[in-house]
Amino acid sequence: MKRLIAFDLDGTLAESKQPIGEPMAALLGQLLAVANVAVISGGDWPQFETQVVSRLPADADLANLFILPTTGTKLYRFEGAWRRAYADDFSPEESTAIRTALDRASREQGLYEDRSWGERIEDRGSQITFSGLGQQAPLDAKKAWDPDFAKRKRLQAALQAQLPDLSINIGGSTSIDITRKGVDKAYGMRRLIESSGIAADAILFLGDAVYPGGNDFPVAQFGIDTIAVRDVAETMHIVAAIIACLK
Repeated sequence: MKRLIAFDLDGTLAESKQPIGEPMAALLGQLLAVANVAVISGGDWPQFETQVVSRLPADADLANLFILPTTGTKLYRFEGAWRRAYADDFSPEESTAIRTALDRASREQGLYEDRSWGERIEDRGSQITFSGLGQQAPLDAKKAWDPDFAKRKRLQAALQAQLPDLSINIGGSTSIDITRKGVDKAYGMRRLIESSGIAADAILFLGDAVYPGGNDFPVAQFGIDTIAVRDVAETMHIVAAIIACLK
């Protein structure tokens, strides 16, 4: 029996950086009544608050919800109010070195030639993220920018040469996430198991990037039962079936 259902965010519960829709929010509210729920992604807490937490039904059992920003290097729980349980932040010196390398590598790869909507480099404390078209780029532009991952694979290789002691991961539709070595969604799941006390075999994970090189794939490699979804609509069908089974 699965006790905790974990989800990727963008492409799984919602379109990239968009709030979850009302039907999804209603389903998550129902799921929280019968199971623990976790959401893990590369975004920071404000993004989760906007996309997920603020959209949930008023009667949702938030005590059963685990929010894991920045690939699980942070954890937020609801205890009368949302509180941060832990954060594995970079030092100021580490952050400066990463931002410098990101700026240099992205310019060398010609990625600053494209139009930008907002800042391209965002310091999320425990993760620094490069967004090819900026943080506020429209969804259609993001989908068209790097559909075959070629631009980000070039940038990933250039950054790995400059930052060999850090983890450089492709995430979202236009982004590169930089964390400490060994930090990926498997790391986030390990921290979730430690914090929740729920064993790996009692967890089910849903994500849209469960393929070699995808940022959800480490969860499957870690040994957690995983369902690969095509899109948000498929996630909704699966969640509805899970709720029916757990009831």
